[in-house]
Amino acid sequence: MGKADLFSIIDIETTGGSARANKVIEIAIVNIDGDKIVDTYSTLIYPERRIPPQISYLTGITEDMVAGAPKFYEVAKKIVQMTEDRIFVAHNVHFDYSFIQHEFRELGFTYKRELLCTVRLSRKIIPGLASYSLGKLCKDVGIDLPEKDRHRAMGDAKATAELFQ
Repeated sequence: MGKADLFSIIDIETTGGSARANKVIEIAIVNIDGDKIVDTYSTLIYPERRIPPQISYLTGITEDMVAGAPKFYEVAKKIVQMTEDRIFVAHNVHFDYSFIQHEFRELGFTYKRELLCTVRLSRKIIPGLASYSLGKLCKDVGIDLPEKDRHRAMGDAKATAELFQ
């Protein structure tokens, strides 16, 4: 099996929209070999700053939930190990990747992976849709994405993995 068959589907939740000014508060990784899920990982991350109320409202992730969670540096090795020699796949990949790269840069490391974007892929495979948001796309192609799983890393990562497959 070659690298072309190895993918890490990643989803993160963050304190805001810019990697330079914000932090990761949750990450999920779904590893696919060929066409099957072989490993998953998910954790909340203590961002070392407040979570804005609008982010808590959107994600359901509160200050109390992350209070005892590991800091990014404590999960960095796991992220490297799980994504090593795999293609980094995400819905709007540059958003997720920019945050992960920035978190590693703050630790003094370079994080580099090949990228694949399921938004771009979906636009090529299913042209002409009104929206390519994960929720609307899943609904259009018949993937069940319960509302309670939206804007949570593992729920979105699993939906992206199903969409990708």
